[in-house]
Amino acid sequence: MSTVPAESLRVELLERIAEVDAGIDAWASLRLRFGDCRIAVRANNPALVTNLTRYYRDFLDRGKDFGSGDAPDMTVTALETDVWNPGLPWMAKQPDPGKTKIKEEYQDLPFEDGEGRFVRKRLTGMLFYFDRETHLAVGPCLANDNQVINFINSRFIQWMLDRNSLLCHAAGVSLNGNGLALAGFSGMGKSTLALHIMRRGLDFVSNDRLLIQDAGLDPLQGGPIMHGVAKLPRVNPGTILGNPSLSGLLDASQKEAYARMEPDELWNLEHKHDVYLDECFGQGKFLDSARMVGLVILNWKPKYPRTSLELVDLAQRPELLDTVIKSPGLFFLSRPDVAYRFQPESYLDMFKKCTVFEARGGVDFDHVADACVHYLGQQGEG
Repeated sequence: MSTVPAESLRVELLERIAEVDAGIDAWASLRLRFGDCRIAVRANNPALVTNLTRYYRDFLDRGKDFGSGDAPDMTVTALETDVWNPGLPWMAKQPDPGKTKIKEEYQDLPFEDGEGRFVRKRLTGMLFYFDRETHLAVGPCLANDNQVINFINSRFIQWMLDRNSLLCHAAGVSLNGNGLALAGFSGMGKSTLALHIMRRGLDFVSNDRLLIQDAGLDPLQGGPIMHGVAKLPRVNPGTILGNPSLSGLLDASQKEAYARMEPDELWNLEHKHDVYLDECFGQGKFLDSARMVGLVILNWKPKYPRTSLELVDLAQRPELLDTVIKSPGLFFLSRPDVAYRFQPESYLDMFKKCTVFEARGGVDFDHVADACVHYLGQQGEG
């Protein structure tokens, strides 16, 4: 595709934004801070900003306004409109292994100064566009605010990967600044284990994605630093029934109905609930980063014998490393001026700097949670 039609399409999109902007007295907005990354979000739907403010309550930037010398690292614009399909020659995003349904399609557009990407959600019609300077969500944003949240989080992930971080498929918890990553094969219960650990007074760092990077030249930092992604845990009813701290997520009739189910049926039930951490565990429990001192990989199964937690060398167990490595996905565009480190060797080098455990045997969240808390308690102040 030549650069002229691509530029024309980008101009058309920006013109649509300008037309809507001209008819609005003031855009609603909020400011977010994820570690060192500051993101401004603007939307033409105040109700959407209200929802986002509630969701990101632990990451609101309450400092001074972004002004000269204090500008955000990026601005995400969410434009509430009817579904708009620009009629591109879409390429289907093939489903992940084990899945069959195609949910997204995309098209890359080369420009004279770089590259941009359109992503379209087939089910909702939501349209996303991003390049190095522009980050847009267009369509029925309020009805699909979860997709807007995922898009905002993807912009932070891109920002971190551009700064030589590695992306991991893992949850994360922390005690006194020392963090433990929790990984595992699909359905092993990373989020469930993290929430069991939080019942014991620890902090939460991430639900499903961790970005890890070297601590730099400070020898006191020791292992790598893990940065969380501001995504609330989403748990099944079985997790809620097994964790008293989450009991408020279900009413009495729901608890009774789920309690009558067989364990296997409850384990496989797909009915997710968002966990607002401050409502279940108290204020200030969602951190953006911690010093990573360990990794626990869940490799257990229901109805197996007792659980064991064993030290492992990932260099000798490459199949376990596969549970941790996460592809950046469709909402990532590589930059020619960045030397990304997505090879398995980069992950191995990083995990050599912390202790790695494998949970095997039967599923026992309380046993492993107690072991994790004990291990972190031995690490001293972070």
